[in-house]
Amino acid sequence: MSRNPRHAVIAGAGIGGLTAALALHERGWRVTVCERAPGPPALGAGIVLAPNALRAFDAIGFDITRAAGRAAPAAMGVRRTGGDWLNRADTAAMAARYGRPPLAVHRPALADALTAALPDGTIRYGVAVTAVERADRLEGGGPVVRTPAGDLTADVVIAADGIHSALRRQYFPHHPGLRHSGETAWRTVLSRDGLPDLVAAETWGRGERFGVVPLADGRVYVYATARAPEGYAPDDLRVELRRRYGAWHDPIPALLDRIDPAAVLRHDLYDLAVPLPRYHAGRLAWVGDAAHAMTPNLGQGGCQAIEDGVVLARLLDGDDVPAALAAYTRARHARTDAIRIRSRRAGRVAALTHPVAVAVRDLAVRATPARAAQRALDGLFGFSPA
Repeated sequence: MSRNPRHAVIAGAGIGGLTAALALHERGWRVTVCERAPGPPALGAGIVLAPNALRAFDAIGFDITRAAGRAAPAAMGVRRTGGDWLNRADTAAMAARYGRPPLAVHRPALADALTAALPDGTIRYGVAVTAVERADRLEGGGPVVRTPAGDLTADVVIAADGIHSALRRQYFPHHPGLRHSGETAWRTVLSRDGLPDLVAAETWGRGERFGVVPLADGRVYVYATARAPEGYAPDDLRVELRRRYGAWHDPIPALLDRIDPAAVLRHDLYDLAVPLPRYHAGRLAWVGDAAHAMTPNLGQGGCQAIEDGVVLARLLDGDDVPAALAAYTRARHARTDAIRIRSRRAGRVAALTHPVAVAVRDLAVRATPARAAQRALDGLFGFSPA
């Protein structure tokens, strides 16, 4: 007679939480995902799934291309405001080196596809996890998950409750929390109808950036960042974006004309001020932004959350949950914190404002040999979930 499946409760239905849910479900766990929002988000931006994230999805048999398409941009790189390239990489060469090219998809489409791969009723919307009790006690029963809808008991709890993680604050009350990067960001998804072929590029100005990323479904994800104080929100977003980016190279002005301010997401950019001492406490583990919030400068925040979920599920194959979570910290802490630091440094370089510093930056980027730039990606893209 087989034993009842072990129960995992996951706080948060973001990309990391859903990936962990699917990875555990595929290994025979019963999974409950508690999400404070009343339903799936109505708005969403894009996410670039780098080869490391796609390889992690492969390990759990999840094929995002069924829902989001397979189209990948022919090239990607960094440009100046006049349109000339500082560097440019052929995605075919990236595919040859890493097994496949990056794939840019709509975040809600990715979340919908992950949700559809789970049993009906796995996700409980409108149910926030307010606390987890007894997670760090190795004796006396499993953790108790507190929610307004009632308590849940579990064999393991996964905190995927995002950058402002309440469970991180509960278990690491003396951690300094988040550090504001000094930048804010605007993000949206637009139609590509009537536009010429687009390549993926981030354009660097002085303290300002604009990104153009063709999505696999035929639309285009655009984002802009600017040096700004926390909470910066101009009264007229159209005027603000045109003031900052309207004179930049094509197709940026045409894309600005298509933006609907009501469909734009605005966020200040943060990362963790210092790393957490560990990513587990007894039978509770942290994944994604809850564990290692990082700025988006390397495009690895969501990719690292996907890696977390897949690695964590694999390590939980054994019966000793606390030992598995300790192994998870050992497997993930150094890698994710190194990427957090690298992303912070990349953001400082990209957000330079002094004309001399910007000129030196651009010269250095342009002078970097293609082989050296490619090797620098090996530490990001060369991940194997095994």
